[in-house]
This record gives sequence, structure tokens and C-alpha cells, in this order.
Amino acid sequence: MLRSIVLGSMCAVSCCAQAGEIVWLDHFTGESVEVPAPWHIVQLDKKVLPTRYRIVRWDDVSAIEATAERSMALLARPVEIDLNRTPVLCWRWRVDAPLVKADMATKAGDDYAARVYVSFVMPASELDFLTRAKLKLARSIYGDAMPDAAINYVWDNRYLIGTRKPNAYTGRTRMIVSESGAANAGKWVVARHDVQQDVVAEFGSGQARLIQLSVAADTDNTVEYARAGFADFHFVERNTACFAN
Repeated sequence: MLRSIVLGSMCAVSCCAQAGEIVWLDHFTGESVEVPAPWHIVQLDKKVLPTRYRIVRWDDVSAIEATAERSMALLARPVEIDLNRTPVLCWRWRVDAPLVKADMATKAGDDYAARVYVSFVMPASELDFLTRAKLKLARSIYGDAMPDAAINYVWDNRYLIGTRKPNAYTGRTRMIVSESGAANAGKWVVARHDVQQDVVAEFGSGQARLIQLSVAADTDNTVEYARAGFADFHFVERNTACFAN
């Protein structure tokens, strides 16, 4: 699919809006064994093998390739977006196949062939004492990578598109099934989600600030193999198409 919008230069730390209120995150060129900054690996559990990431040209799309083999690590980058202006996140992704044994309702099944993870800072007034205590404990275990709140858009293996569940490990992360099953495996699929509406629906916050976007293929619990691709992340207005035909 050819894009009719010319991409701007890669943003370093914060994102740069272009005409028409379209905010592109990255434009990869060529292949690379490493994903360029500001992308970086976030390994929440140092005892688990990290998922491997690189830049590839995949069916004429320059993309992040994630390869997970009994592994888990996020590939993350900081993001500064005004969700009041461009609340809708768009991207393209693909998987070789969905996982077989995963079940996001259980800790043992908390794996995904592909997921896109958006993290937020919440106003202090919206975090009660118990929530702050739980976050403090979680950060003592997992470090500062643990956000105040997060939403995962996942390519699932069993639940219907649109299914929403709390993460099996923490209620501060919510799972939304964006794609499911094998019908679209092996090809690029466009995803579109209104992040602002989702954070209001899941956490009741109209003031949450988006600070980070991550991708992952995650198979440490089910000890399966997954290969996924992610490309063309950008934010648009609600009345703007993700990709022009």
C-alpha cells in the first residue's frame, strides 16, 4: 500500500506534527540489526530471555521485526502527543501466526504474537493511596518502566476483536483485542484505535498523558515461537483516515 503523504524526518525524542494534524513517529530506511534511537529495549524481567528486534524490509514495508522464542522484552520509545488534537493511533502490523496456548485471562497464558503498548502518566489526584502503594511496590520489582497506567492492543489467539480485559498481573494495564486468530496472518493489517477514548473508558481519566509507545512479541509464559512486524506508527484526528488510498 503506497502512502500519499510524504513522511517528515524522524523525530528524536518528541514527535513533530505535520500539516493536517498527522503525527508520524518514525520513517525507517534500509535494514539494520539494531532499531535506531530513540527506540530502546525494556526488559522487565532480567531472568527471561529478551525478544529480538531489528529493522527489515518485509513485503516492501520497512518495519520493526520482533522475534520471540520463549522470550519477552518491550521495544519502547518516548512519545509526546496532544491527544486532544490527534487522539487516534494508526499503524500496520503482521504476524506469521497467532499463538496456540495463550490465554490473556491467566498469568500462565499472558503471551501475544504481537502487541502495541501505550503508557501513561496520570494526574496525582486520580491515584488513590492504595494505587500509589501498589505502583511503588511494582516499581521496586520492575523498576521505573512500570507506568501509572497502560493499554495493550494485542493480536490474540482466542478472544474476539474488541474484547477488553484487565491484565492478568495488574489492573493498571488493560488489554484490548485489536486482531485475533489466523485469518489475517501472513499479511500486513491496518490498525486504528482512539487512544484518548480508550484511556477514558478503561481508567476514567481525561487528563492522562501519553508518554511511551512500545511493541512486543511475547512468548515467555507459553514457551512458544512468534514473529511479528510493526510499521508506520502515527497519530491522526478522529476524522482523518489512517492511510490515504
